[in-house]
Amino acid sequence: MSIIVQKYGGTSVADADRIRAVADRIVRYRENGHDVVVVVSAMGDTTDDLLMLAQEISPVPEPRELDMLLTAGERIAMSLLAIAVNARGCRAASYTGSQAGIITDTRHGQAKIVEIRPKRIRESLEAGNVVIVAGFQGLSTNYDITTLGRGGSDTTAVAMAAALGAEVCEIYTDVDGVFTADPRVVRTARRIDRISYEEMLELAAAGAKVLQSRSVEYARRTGVRVHVRSSFTDEPGTWVVGEEQDVEVGMEAALISGVALDDTEAKVTLEQVPDRPGVAATIFKAVAAEAVNVDMIVQNVSHQGTTDLSFTIPRDEVPRVESVLERIVKEIGAPRYTVDEQIAKVSLVGAGMKSHPGVAADMFEALSEQGINIEMISTSAIRISCVVRAGDAERAVRAIHTRFGLDGEAPRAEG
Repeated sequence: MSIIVQKYGGTSVADADRIRAVADRIVRYRENGHDVVVVVSAMGDTTDDLLMLAQEISPVPEPRELDMLLTAGERIAMSLLAIAVNARGCRAASYTGSQAGIITDTRHGQAKIVEIRPKRIRESLEAGNVVIVAGFQGLSTNYDITTLGRGGSDTTAVAMAAALGAEVCEIYTDVDGVFTADPRVVRTARRIDRISYEEMLELAAAGAKVLQSRSVEYARRTGVRVHVRSSFTDEPGTWVVGEEQDVEVGMEAALISGVALDDTEAKVTLEQVPDRPGVAATIFKAVAAEAVNVDMIVQNVSHQGTTDLSFTIPRDEVPRVESVLERIVKEIGAPRYTVDEQIAKVSLVGAGMKSHPGVAADMFEALSEQGINIEMISTSAIRISCVVRAGDAERAVRAIHTRFGLDGEAPRAEG
């Protein structure tokens, strides 16, 4: 029998009724002759609630113990879902990340999968079980429980699909697939039928919240076909595949796939940084030592031997980075640094832009017509990102979405 891996997010299993609905869907797949492996996230806001509780006790919880705490949410969800599937007369068995053979590196909070040992999962499938795996977690090479970061259940599912040679990895969420923009921001956003790994990776990295970027990278590396669908409807969803897998190979790629918004970053600026070799390395080595990811970097033209250097980081990492910057500005001889949390990043993504000049100019003109100032710019072969004021962000997304002809029909008002 073919193996199907399904992942259900927190909203899909938020309460008993939704867990029962997910169990019904799983049983239908099993009755249709598939072996089913399910990866499940914690129910609703469980992870956020546990994190808030830990931070009430300590502003900076010890990472090892925090991982032990946060993985409890997925264990609760997997057990309840297994109970629901068993109650329908279909055998199911649940496993934690460590029991499922998910081996990670030793970094707590943002661990990376280094190996999958699926022997126990295969044995359970051969015994006739639906296998339910706790997402977001694994066992480190030091035998500690670890977590994979926000959205880590997506990566768990894709990695398990790759290890088992699954036919497809279905990611069930609360939306009908991948859209040309967040439908909550752009009511006329359209669902995308098929999108390449490269485009999805850029959208995810740019702030689209449908898939964790690491899961897309894992899928691209291993060739796993990903199907993003809603757990509440039977809509066809969106396929995320390689170009060689796409039935439309031979046709030119769409110019633009979508517009993404990331409102979770902050801009750090070091003022009057001495313009000499090695200074930038000193700054970013110190930031990297705190395991903080830097996104966009802009250095101004040097004047009188100094320059301003700006970069963006996740907003929730600001307290950790500030302690580093206090030391760094003294070490390099810069007078001060500032942190601006009132920014947002707007990105335009599309494989077709590689062969179409003028895309950047059109994007900048769309923002200009709305009176929106651009503070930082970064690009790749298929992405253009701009930092703007947070208050202008949604207006910027709608303007760009319209400029590139992505608008569909607005949904009808209910009532």
